[in-house]
Amino acid sequence: MTYFTGNLAERHVKRLAACIALAVGLTACGESRETQATAEPEVTPETPAKVGTAASSLEHWPTLQPALPRDEALEVRIAGLLAQMTLEEKVGQMMQAEIKSITPEEVKQYHIGSILNGGGTFPNNDKFATPDDWRQLADDYFAASMDTSDGGVAIPIIWGSDAVHGHNNVIGATLFPHNIGLGAAHDPGLIRRIGEATAREVAVTGVDWTFAPTIAVVRDDRWGRTFESYSEDPDIVAAYAREMIKGIQGDKNTEEFLDGRHLVSAAKHFVGDGGTTRGIDRGDTQVSEKELAEIHAAGYFTALESGVQSVMASFNSWNGKRLHGHKYLLTDVLKERLGFDGFVVGDWNGHRFVDGCTVDSCANAVNAGLDMFMITAEWKALLKNTIAQVESGEIPMSRIDDAVSRILRVKIRAGLFERDRPLAGKSGVLGSAEHRAIAREAVRKSLVLLKNNDQLLPVDARKNILVAGNGANNISKQSGGWTISWQGTGNTAEDFPGATSIFTGIKQAVDAAGGTVLLSENGELAADAFNGEKPDIAIVVYGEDPYAEWHGDLASIEFQLGSKEDQELLQKLKAHKIPVVSVFLSGRPLWVNKELNLSDAFVAAWLPGSEGAGVADVLLTDDEGNKRYDFTGRLSFSWPEQVHQTVINRNDENYAPLFSYGYGLDYSSDVQLANNLNEDGESYVDGNLEDAWLMVSRPQAPWKLFIADGEQEPLWVSGNLASSADNNITVASIDMLSQEDARALSWKGLRAGSVLLQTQKPQDMSRYLNEAAALTMDIRVDQAPQAPVFAQIACDGDDCNGALPLQQALNELPKGDWSQISIDLQCFAKAGTDFTRVSQGLSFRSEGKLSMAVANIKFVPGAAERAAIRCES
Repeated sequence: MTYFTGNLAERHVKRLAACIALAVGLTACGESRETQATAEPEVTPETPAKVGTAASSLEHWPTLQPALPRDEALEVRIAGLLAQMTLEEKVGQMMQAEIKSITPEEVKQYHIGSILNGGGTFPNNDKFATPDDWRQLADDYFAASMDTSDGGVAIPIIWGSDAVHGHNNVIGATLFPHNIGLGAAHDPGLIRRIGEATAREVAVTGVDWTFAPTIAVVRDDRWGRTFESYSEDPDIVAAYAREMIKGIQGDKNTEEFLDGRHLVSAAKHFVGDGGTTRGIDRGDTQVSEKELAEIHAAGYFTALESGVQSVMASFNSWNGKRLHGHKYLLTDVLKERLGFDGFVVGDWNGHRFVDGCTVDSCANAVNAGLDMFMITAEWKALLKNTIAQVESGEIPMSRIDDAVSRILRVKIRAGLFERDRPLAGKSGVLGSAEHRAIAREAVRKSLVLLKNNDQLLPVDARKNILVAGNGANNISKQSGGWTISWQGTGNTAEDFPGATSIFTGIKQAVDAAGGTVLLSENGELAADAFNGEKPDIAIVVYGEDPYAEWHGDLASIEFQLGSKEDQELLQKLKAHKIPVVSVFLSGRPLWVNKELNLSDAFVAAWLPGSEGAGVADVLLTDDEGNKRYDFTGRLSFSWPEQVHQTVINRNDENYAPLFSYGYGLDYSSDVQLANNLNEDGESYVDGNLEDAWLMVSRPQAPWKLFIADGEQEPLWVSGNLASSADNNITVASIDMLSQEDARALSWKGLRAGSVLLQTQKPQDMSRYLNEAAALTMDIRVDQAPQAPVFAQIACDGDDCNGALPLQQALNELPKGDWSQISIDLQCFAKAGTDFTRVSQGLSFRSEGKLSMAVANIKFVPGAAERAAIRCES
């Protein structure tokens, strides 16, 4: 296996021991990549590599010096502050509390060092908080941190925020394409300009620090954070990490470095988050140390070289050991071998998963090298316990002094003590025309043309054009996750002032050229929309709905698995003999062979953000019929030909994608893609039937969650809270182990009603019945049922609804604690379910009061014989 082929051979150079950074490559040391690639056998789950022991070898990691030369005056200042601080003040600096859980007065009282706003958290709990509201709250926290009326030492607070594609938490901000689209642009200079623009918009709100960039190298596209990665190629990730950090923080060799227009950046998540088995977020990355350094750490070498001031520890494990508690990687590798002199911050309560830890007590993470806890509501208990662990000797005082010194070093470098904030509260910066122009350019450069039969594109803007699809006029959908809310859900057009949908951009171009354009999301206008004539062409915009983190993990990469709404729309247009251009919105490559066969042209538009007009810039001609911009985007991820190709990366053995890494057409290309691509969408190969996920963190395609209450119209639960008309039935997102990974279901008992997982098109689930599968779920009973409760798997019609009584089983579960229950699917079959046409994967029906919570609902092959509820076949 080699890592550089074709045009990329120019970048295949031998790396020096001094680790000289290349302009567009990763830095590392020792032998060539070709030699290293075959030096060790692949690590499998059955033969895990030894880590954190004598078997670990630093030889795989370059020896780097701190990016900034030692500043003796700065170090003297740090030592002076440290000498004045009490233990309580020092440990307070190591706490980063969420703004919903801490007041400015508590910051003063407990000498807290940092705050953050999580995704979907706003000042005053107001989604429409203005930039000035943000700035005012930042000022309040700062003033509290500098208040010495209690005799404490004045240490400025540092506020962190996930500005991952622009200042995406704030209404009116510029939203850039997500990282996966930027990777397709292959333009490091553009990345630097995006970083600069983002820093300016964040600075307006008084926030000091952005948790960006994500520099994961994705290996399995089922991972829910794939859209946060620039590429499967470590070289692109390394080049972009360097430039994004220079953009956010400023060039370390100039006066712009951390000058108030440039802010503190965070490289995340260290390390291996993109390599977990089966693409499970927060899972285990089972690779050799050589591969961890060569592939997954590529972006960290350039990030450190650029002077990144913070690194966020990853949720994942490396060969079974959690990164938040991994002393070898956090201390021996990152801080000592790689010379990192900033601080390591945790991820959202990520320390709780370290062996021997809970959310409010984790000496092992501190001793491993974690400098700052990211902690939610339990911060007071964690503070108290950490102080006690230092006093008992469980945590050495030297480790506390090191952590606090690192935090102070960054705060001093960033000028937080002086509070020089030239942009704070300044109008005309957030969502400015200049920044939106950069974002629009990024959209143009990110688009990848996968198919253009008969050179259908560019579309003549002077023609009659139908625009269809549920993504056409949907800024929320085109922006994806991490947009205002954490998951990017619950937003409407009113939440995006100044933004442009893809349809709006098309309409502007067509109107200017003298053509005619109509919007019909479901394509109903296809036949006679234009004065009794059919349109000359249809542009159909569709794709994935927003998601973030593990809520986006997939069991299958088949797009719209089991739900064929978009296919039916394309078929309708083809039946009218209308040429079809598909504009596909997604956070990853997906298996879309069926959609490709139904499209004359196909554009991977990724998640373009707020400037949808950038799509029209490339798709449509000007008023004289000439192209305005050509396609320049090229795939930074390989595109699958078969539905089982979930792990398909350039230079893999037996590499056989549909579209290879680097593929992309332009208007000079004369390439015909046959319309007979394989449409066998079975997600299992060689008899390997995997779990069928119905709801894992959130409903999984094709299932959607509904409330069916009496005669009321079924209510789709699209956000994190929904209730029937008189609150008889309520569904709310809650935390079981992680953020919003479970659903609380409650019935007032006013009348019988159901909460159900339903699909638009019946599914053939008989293979699970044939494979002795069981329905498994985690469940917690909070208020025991006093009336009958049923679990049901049902079909369309009245002849195949298999309902099982559940009241007794629920009453036998321990109240208030999570339990796992499983039911042999044969029980539902015997009760009448026809598994060849399942429309309700599971429903809970209660005839009285009930309060319970559920999570991780799956069909698990081979689990029937272990099921708690079993039936004769």
